[in-house]
Amino acid sequence: MILLLLAFLGGALTIVSPCTLPVLPFVFAKTDRPFIRSTLPLLLGMALTFAAVATLAAIGGSWAVRVNSYGRILALALLGLFGLALLSGRIAELLARPAVALGNRLARPGEASGAGDVTESLVLGIATGLLWAPCAGPILGLILTGAAINGPSTQTTFLLLAYAVGAAAALALATLVGRRVFAALKRSLAVTEWVRRGLGVLVLLAVLIIGIGWDTGILTRLSVSSTSRYEQSLLAALHPSPQGNAGAMAMAMSGGSGAGGAMMMKSGAAPSLPIEGEMPALTGAIAWLNSPELTTESLRGKVVLIDFWTYSCINCLRTLPYINSWYERYKDHGLVIIGVHTPEFAFEKEVGNVRRAVHDFDIHYPVAIDSNYLIWRAFENQYWPADYFVDAMGRIRGHQFGEGDYDGSERLIRELLTQAGYTGLPPPASDIEGRGIQAAADQGDINSPETYVGYARAQSFSSPSGIAQDRSNAYSVPAALTLNQWALAGTWTVSAEDATLARAPGTIAFRFRARDLHLVLGPAADGKVIRFRVTIDGAEPGVDHGVDSDAQGDGVVREQRLYQLIRQPGPVGEHTFAIEFLDPGVRAYSFTFG
Repeated sequence: MILLLLAFLGGALTIVSPCTLPVLPFVFAKTDRPFIRSTLPLLLGMALTFAAVATLAAIGGSWAVRVNSYGRILALALLGLFGLALLSGRIAELLARPAVALGNRLARPGEASGAGDVTESLVLGIATGLLWAPCAGPILGLILTGAAINGPSTQTTFLLLAYAVGAAAALALATLVGRRVFAALKRSLAVTEWVRRGLGVLVLLAVLIIGIGWDTGILTRLSVSSTSRYEQSLLAALHPSPQGNAGAMAMAMSGGSGAGGAMMMKSGAAPSLPIEGEMPALTGAIAWLNSPELTTESLRGKVVLIDFWTYSCINCLRTLPYINSWYERYKDHGLVIIGVHTPEFAFEKEVGNVRRAVHDFDIHYPVAIDSNYLIWRAFENQYWPADYFVDAMGRIRGHQFGEGDYDGSERLIRELLTQAGYTGLPPPASDIEGRGIQAAADQGDINSPETYVGYARAQSFSSPSGIAQDRSNAYSVPAALTLNQWALAGTWTVSAEDATLARAPGTIAFRFRARDLHLVLGPAADGKVIRFRVTIDGAEPGVDHGVDSDAQGDGVVREQRLYQLIRQPGPVGEHTFAIEFLDPGVRAYSFTFG
């Protein structure tokens, strides 16, 4: 509500902006008619059109950051045109000429009255909004691009609409004062014109920064999926844990390396359980699996476990055997588990992909598909995986960030169920063991971090040519890699999120130290199966192969998911891993270890 109010006030202040001057003649043209049937419909049409056009500007800004190839070029060209319109009055006049012509035609005195006058005024308002939007719209669009990193949303549109309503309200007030306002604004044009040009320069500078790729290092560091350890320490200081040991919390890296997560607040005796706040609403999911949509009201009287996860996150996958067990053990004793699937990569937003993962991992509890991050933001969450434990009164009584402390989590569940009056609980689980890709990590010997392949978050890339962003390029692997260095060989196109093999064969090599090595992969756009061959220190993996490759290192990519390629049953050492793709089109996203 506060943001909407600020947006409204910001819009109201546009009355002193030169952006308002071109629309004032159309507003004042209606002052000789009844306000309700003339000026009000005009201002309403103007506000709605502005909100729509400015929303497209915000989406365009987001595209400029997210979309590659032709879409990115088109978005940058659009924003560049907006910047030139601010910089040059001549260009702005050319862009506005069709709207001005339509507005002049509609603004001519006529005989219309009643409903006809309302329609005429509404259409005039729409045309006026088109005239106004090229001036103010791009500025708001660029301001909101940072907020739209996770994707433009309805919140963006409502903020823009509040801004537009504020401006329309100021214009409505101006009609009561009359043309003296118009004259006063003209006197301020000399100063405000320089302000307009300065904003145009800033827009063009932003286009240049995005176009040459300088934006990626900044913007991705602002996203929830790439917050650094130091930023997380600051967050922990600002939001201390209930028992005051936030400094001991370790970050659960997004889909991380298996290094574990933050330690859970132990339950202890009933009086020591903290109250961390009310459970937020569960609105905003684009779909629900295994259940109709659930609400906070319908869950009262139940103990609720909210589990944030995403299906290509190895840390998340290793927690699933425990969560599945708790669901089966306590679902008839007052426990409701809700898996909130919030994606890290674009392919994880597709409902079909999530549905397949839910089936493959034998998940039977409700899953909310939170592709727009609305539930994630409502909880102010920062981690994959993250568990929030809610009592029967709808209060959050504990949390667990990352893997581990499963016994403590189950004790907390049992404590909350007991407090809620549930009796006859089954004994605690004692035989839970993840298998295959879900087996617990070897926490004592992981010396390789999660490593992204896309240039937005790539680190330790060692091909001699460096990364050529968003274009096809020939790469090679250096003669030797040091620990945690990686490289490409062959012809690849590296985008912000992934690398795509343009021509086969192509190789990715990584020098690592961990028991398990995983790689998030996807097939080509046409969905054709892609063959690969894995080696370790130049030889077939043998007994060290993962669940998605055989002893000879052979395997295939059929769908977009995490693939386990190496699991060493013996002593863990430092090795050079290589995967050669025998077909083009594969997309590689990130390495994780365990």
